[in-house]
Amino acid sequence: MKCLFCGHLESKVIDSRTTGDNSIRRRRECLKCGKRWTTYETVENTPILVIKKNGSIQPFDKNKIINGILKACEKRPVSLIQIETIASDIEKKIKESTHEIESIKIGEMVMDMLKPLDQISYVRFASVYRQFTDATNFIDFLKNE
Repeated sequence: MKCLFCGHLESKVIDSRTTGDNSIRRRRECLKCGKRWTTYETVENTPILVIKKNGSIQPFDKNKIINGILKACEKRPVSLIQIETIASDIEKKIKESTHEIESIKIGEMVMDMLKPLDQISYVRFASVYRQFTDATNFIDFLKNE
């Protein structure tokens, strides 16, 4: 860190604390002139972008995943905590791998996590997600699963 007073490139951190707004407050001291100053460091969050089927791009919204799963799990023995866990796990996986993802991949991730949890909810979600046009497409999907 460059000294604000003399321009020397080396300083030491005297004190480091987290603040209420998720930033880090650091008290620094120049190794050349001995003067002190405070810096604040914040984590820069890069937004996740979702590439839709039509090519448009939207910011990622975990609530959309939760709402879609809620509809599929209506009147099923799946708790809200389980649904929120699925959405949080998906968000975490996306953040760890990339900052852009296709909506198709998000739908596949939801289906992969719903399948072991509740078969009926899985089939409901898949029927809307895959946009089956008739019963034969739906039956073919079920046979392949």
